[in-house]
Amino acid sequence: MTDETDLDPRRRRILFRAWHRGTKETDLIIGGFVRARIAGFSEAELGEIEAILEWQDLDMAEWLSGRRPVPPERATPMFLEMLQTALSGEHAHTGHRPA
Repeated sequence: MTDETDLDPRRRRILFRAWHRGTKETDLIIGGFVRARIAGFSEAELGEIEAILEWQDLDMAEWLSGRRPVPPERATPMFLEMLQTALSGEHAHTGHRPA
């Protein structure tokens, strides 16, 4: 887990956005995934996460819960890792939600 105060502004912004998606379900899944990995993301990975955060919350909830298949155009390596994490339950207890 990462202490937000140790992150640069871009990473803090991404982490905030990951925890404030719109539904508690996606906040926990996406926020937990990002929080566990944000410090180690490369610049390219940060860009990929920023792009994913632009996607519709309701669609992501359906894909991340396994209720609907991920469309091929959304099946990026980063999102597939997030999906695998969500389906394994790894995100279940990731600590507090940043304010």
